[in-house]
Amino acid sequence: MATLTPAPEIAGVVIVEPTIWADARGMFAETFRQEWLPEGSPTMVQGNRADRQADTLVGLHYHRFQADYWYVPFGRVLAALHDLRKSSPTRGASLTVELNGEQHRGLYIPRGVAHGFYAITDATITYLVDNYYNPDDELGVAWDDPAMGIDWPGRDPILSDRDRANPLIADIPPELAPE
Repeated sequence: MATLTPAPEIAGVVIVEPTIWADARGMFAETFRQEWLPEGSPTMVQGNRADRQADTLVGLHYHRFQADYWYVPFGRVLAALHDLRKSSPTRGASLTVELNGEQHRGLYIPRGVAHGFYAITDATITYLVDNYYNPDDELGVAWDDPAMGIDWPGRDPILSDRDRANPLIADIPPELAPE
């Protein structure tokens, strides 16, 4: 079982708080069920894992044809989301959520919502996606775009070359903007 909380800041985002069963042997938690996703969500078809060292920032990425479900089994990350969808009632809204290996919180991110994370500690993030990898759908926006108003824990994060080159929201070509 889990508590499902739709994020009021961004339409379609769901925060999942699973039930934790613990005893002298350790703990058990269900980390994902397809039924936890919003009605009509496509089936998750691929699972991925990334290990990141503390002070690494990944993103912000967005996909027009892929939704994500994130779970952090080890460490602490600050997940940041920004709604880029033209037709969304929450377009332009941002949200941050801490995910960590103690709360076992999950996060559903719909298509068209930019997403990234800052590794507060060394961390492992697993994510399920509803479409197979497509390099043409690997898009991004600048992590420090002031239009998003995201207050990151670090001011000089470790970034990939790709994430350093992401454009500001205002510079996203119209044909690459999510519906």
